[in-house]
Amino acid sequence: MSRVAAAIDRAKSEGRGAFVGYLPLGFPDLQTSIDAAVTLAESGADILELGPPYSDPVMDGTVIQEATQAALAGGFRLRDTFTAVREIAKRTDVPILVMTYINPVLQYGVDRYADDLLAAGGAGLITPDITPEAAEDWIAASKRTGLDRVFLAAPTSTDERLDLIVKSSTGFVYTISTMGITGERAELDAAARTLVARLRDHGVEHACVGIGISNAEQVAGVLDYADGAIVGTALVRALREGGLDGLAETARALAAGTVTGPASGN
Repeated sequence: MSRVAAAIDRAKSEGRGAFVGYLPLGFPDLQTSIDAAVTLAESGADILELGPPYSDPVMDGTVIQEATQAALAGGFRLRDTFTAVREIAKRTDVPILVMTYINPVLQYGVDRYADDLLAAGGAGLITPDITPEAAEDWIAASKRTGLDRVFLAAPTSTDERLDLIVKSSTGFVYTISTMGITGERAELDAAARTLVARLRDHGVEHACVGIGISNAEQVAGVLDYADGAIVGTALVRALREGGLDGLAETARALAAGTVTGPASGN
């Protein structure tokens, strides 16, 4: 049973959509990033999305890029991912997904990475830069270990590609609301609603929308048609500017937008 899917279903049973919160590991330092993830979980996140810093974060906006570059400058190493996940998992039952580009996984060894993530208490991977047909080794490793594999769907995805993404993903499908890098948007692209509807047509069980969500109103708007809302930049900025207290305040405000009511069709 997918821990991530179970968390989404649990939120739904409580009349809410799921709140997926992203933070970079190692920012502003490793221990604070561990404390920040726990704070996020305690402040309303149903699922944690944690990003090990990467030297070429092609999908990330300025706020996240600056945070990840600071983490790398501070000495973060790939093995620190498993240390962080292990410490966070000891302090919260909220499932932990690692959002990683595929190259570090390949360099580490796909099976070794899966085994170490499972041993640390992680729930799975979000892999933004690899498609299911190119991820045979990771799919096999995730099936062996029971880890979730979250692939991305974009408004430009063909129906054939969406069908493959739905069949290959577990936990949820990461639904990109706008094309381009992550960051806050004043208004979410209406393409997200259309994309989720297309995913429903292909049988998706859980679709969570990310990229561009920065306040409770936008969270509520997304949860009118999706199963979860993914927030990153707003949380990273809150941590950078307000520390753990600022992060907690922002997370609670975002979580307030998740209430959809028992009659919701999400």
